[in-house]
Amino acid sequence: MANSKYEYVKSFEVEDEIMLPNIIVVRVDGRDFRRFSEVHEFQKPNDKKALDLMNECAKVILEHFPDVIFSYGYSDEYSFILKKETKFYQRRASKIHSLIVSLFTSVYVTKWKTLFPQKDLKYAPSFRSRIICCASAEILQAYLLWRQYDCHLNNQYDTCFWELINSGKTEKVVEELLKGSLKQDKNELLYQCFNINYKNDIPEIFRLGTCTLKTEVVDIVKYKDDGCPVKRLRKKVIMVHSENIASMRFWRKQLSFSKELGQFTADIYKTRHEYVKSFLHESKLLPYTWIIIRIDGCHFHRFTEVHEFEKPNDAEALNLMNSCAAAVLEEFKDIVFAYGVSDEYSFAVKKDSQLYQRHASKIVSAVVSFFSSMYTMRWNDFFPHKEMKYPTYFDGRAVCYPSREILIDYLAWRQVDCHINNQYNTCFWMLVKSGKSKSDAQNYLKGTQALEKSDLLDQLSRMDNYYSRLPPMFCLGSSVYWDTEMKMLEDEQGGAGKSRKIVVVKHCNIIESSFWEAHPEILDHKCNNGFTTPSVV
Repeated sequence: MANSKYEYVKSFEVEDEIMLPNIIVVRVDGRDFRRFSEVHEFQKPNDKKALDLMNECAKVILEHFPDVIFSYGYSDEYSFILKKETKFYQRRASKIHSLIVSLFTSVYVTKWKTLFPQKDLKYAPSFRSRIICCASAEILQAYLLWRQYDCHLNNQYDTCFWELINSGKTEKVVEELLKGSLKQDKNELLYQCFNINYKNDIPEIFRLGTCTLKTEVVDIVKYKDDGCPVKRLRKKVIMVHSENIASMRFWRKQLSFSKELGQFTADIYKTRHEYVKSFLHESKLLPYTWIIIRIDGCHFHRFTEVHEFEKPNDAEALNLMNSCAAAVLEEFKDIVFAYGVSDEYSFAVKKDSQLYQRHASKIVSAVVSFFSSMYTMRWNDFFPHKEMKYPTYFDGRAVCYPSREILIDYLAWRQVDCHINNQYNTCFWMLVKSGKSKSDAQNYLKGTQALEKSDLLDQLSRMDNYYSRLPPMFCLGSSVYWDTEMKMLEDEQGGAGKSRKIVVVKHCNIIESSFWEAHPEILDHKCNNGFTTPSVV
């Protein structure tokens, strides 16, 4: 990070490390997936392809993150269990759950066409995530029992509900008919009215959910000169549908579980969900404070190289980020301002917001997931001739700032950082393109000050004031906010002006007070109007 007088704002960040010996579970849930399933016409009560898509996303998570060793999912939710002794991202809760939900979302969008080749995504799907801290293997066992029992209850109810709907009954009549009914009542209803044996006729994937786990398999990697095979053990992700994933029998069959998570000492058959929910790692953000949701690209250096971004700045890549940020402001009306540079964006949530009751994990994950979804969906709009070779993902965190002045200092800190990093990167890549090696360029720039870098750029470019001639987006970053646009409408008197709110993306100096004086409504008033295509200046 760049050194500046605004560095003090980092002191407001709060550590959220999950302490040992807690077992970390990341639960991902679809955000308003009932509407999403209706808009995309999923089959009721279960859409096999939709579940296969969720399972494919879970498989990628286990393949990508070695410390995630097991997951269980059904409908629009998935729970990912990390090994007990994990040091994954220093066990920081916000980092872990935001990374997982971001990659899960990006894969969901990426693989959509594979599972639904005849259906277009009509809008961006997104998810929320949270952390459950299981203090022991017994609590993890109770959690898994609860989730699979929930799968059974929900699927049994939904199967009855949609069979009755399809028979001609109205939703209101069906709801009254099923109110208070027991499991046995529903089984009898399905059998007597529809000749459905719930256990035998309903596929396991619907009744039991899906376990995604890692197992060891033997691969032949090559053959010796004498024809003998050279074999190696490797981890392979498989999917199973098991009757009772919280049983000792199931646990013992997975050889790595006892070692990585601990042993189940007895079978359990009942649990109270209130007891399990008490282990939810949830923190409410301080009331009446400004909330910054900051997202950063993960391993973006490699992503930019693989996708051959222009160095030091790729205008289309930055415009893609800006487009996603504008969409976030449209989606979450409590976000009043955003500032972005390179692969990061900071979103300011108004201080009196009650978004998700100010639950940190819900706000962070919803924003990160939606941003990731938009990034993947809009890739082709900005790179029509460049295929996305693998899905990217972001991490997120929430920080509270008690006053408007400190919030502005935070944004100033990010813009100072933008300038310092951009000036360095511009010098670095100009030196590399002039023939120096990357290590030589780094050594050449070591210890240089801003004025020296500016002079170097003038010399290399043979142009006075070269840095000041660069596009403002590179030097100042991008500010995204609601602004007022005047639109002239014809009337009988010859014309009338009408204002409307639009989201704009501008590249301006937000360190100077003049910007905030010119736009007092950004931090002082609410913006509740509609969204139109962002205006870029």
